[in-house]
Amino acid sequence: MCHSAATPAYIVALFIRSDEGGTPVMVLLNDAEASAYWNERHQREGDLRSGGHVGFDEATNRMFYMRRLSLLMDLIGLQSSPEAPLYLLDAGCGKGWFSRELARFGHQVDGIDGSEAALEHARRSGGGPRYHRSSLSGWRSPWLYDVVFSVDVLFHILDDAEWERSVRNLASLVRLGGRLLIADWAEDGDQALGNYQVLRGRERYLPLLEQCGMRIDGWHPYDFRGSVIGLHAFTRTC
Repeated sequence: MCHSAATPAYIVALFIRSDEGGTPVMVLLNDAEASAYWNERHQREGDLRSGGHVGFDEATNRMFYMRRLSLLMDLIGLQSSPEAPLYLLDAGCGKGWFSRELARFGHQVDGIDGSEAALEHARRSGGGPRYHRSSLSGWRSPWLYDVVFSVDVLFHILDDAEWERSVRNLASLVRLGGRLLIADWAEDGDQALGNYQVLRGRERYLPLLEQCGMRIDGWHPYDFRGSVIGLHAFTRTC
């Protein structure tokens, strides 16, 4: 999703209750509610809006996808060899748009997602990637990846313990010298932007991934329509 800290117009169906003092309090979705939300959204929305920005029309979403793809290409690298393809993991692939585009460059791509509705669409679309239904924390692979990337997914994992398990598992799937690319904001501190989204600060990522043998290489902003999101880039060093 694309995000604006000033006007988060994409927030939908907020669950609001009052605390003992009568102050409205936002309630995050639980795991079952979040799973149902995404499965229904993938069924209801088109190829781009289901995993893009629900406030954008199709043309704007296409620009948004192309902008993020160009960032991925810069960070993955522009070389391609049929004899020695890069092995990529699209963690939270949705309907498979990024997986298909990167597979067209000759890369071998695995896509994982928790929504069966999204995966059915991805498989029907073909294009070369292999798709599997799995959580980010639960995916196991017989090989390590040159690049593991997760575009606008981890801030939709609302439970902190599951978020940490997911980050650790994705890091474990990166080969020595490989890269981990994670979308989130670059500020310190966490911020809930709706009942299905929690941005987590860089101070949550950096020490956790250092423990996993990852070096931070920088943060690369989307620079699209006021979004506060970008890609954290890490390299496995040990």
